[in-house]
Amino acid sequence: MTELDPFSDPLDYPLYIVTAEAAGERAGCLVGFGSQCSIRPPRFVVWLSRANRTFRVAEQAERLTVHLLRGDQHRLARLFGGETGDHLDKFADVPWHPGPGGSPVLDEAPAWFVGRVQDRIDGGDHVGFLLAPETVSSGPGGRITPLFLTDALDIRPGHPAS
Repeated sequence: MTELDPFSDPLDYPLYIVTAEAAGERAGCLVGFGSQCSIRPPRFVVWLSRANRTFRVAEQAERLTVHLLRGDQHRLARLFGGETGDHLDKFADVPWHPGPGGSPVLDEAPAWFVGRVQDRIDGGDHVGFLLAPETVSSGPGGRITPLFLTDALDIRPGHPAS
């Protein structure tokens, strides 16, 4: 329990999968902390735990891909949130393609963007990656009902938060 829990417990955040590539290594993880943070210029920040492999790859990456999941994509959330890339190639059985700068794009994601890393912000046990979107894709069908934190409470993290 933390001092912020009474405020944050009632909130239900959308979840994202963030992927990175650097020096021939790919990584990806489920992220609960992310948001648009500027309109002009457009900017988005995602917070990666220092404890996981995706953070270590993202430290060296020029770009990250942020994927929005539909509420029914629990399998992808479980793979990228409940497994660790330290022991498993998460991309082995998932259709994907290299996006701009080689950043992995998951083909099953209904919406995603590749952003160039503008800055890294120390946030304690997480580091914020400030992204300038370069390529944005949203599939047909308009609005997406995303996967939310409460949809994934049964996923045990591949790494502890800190």
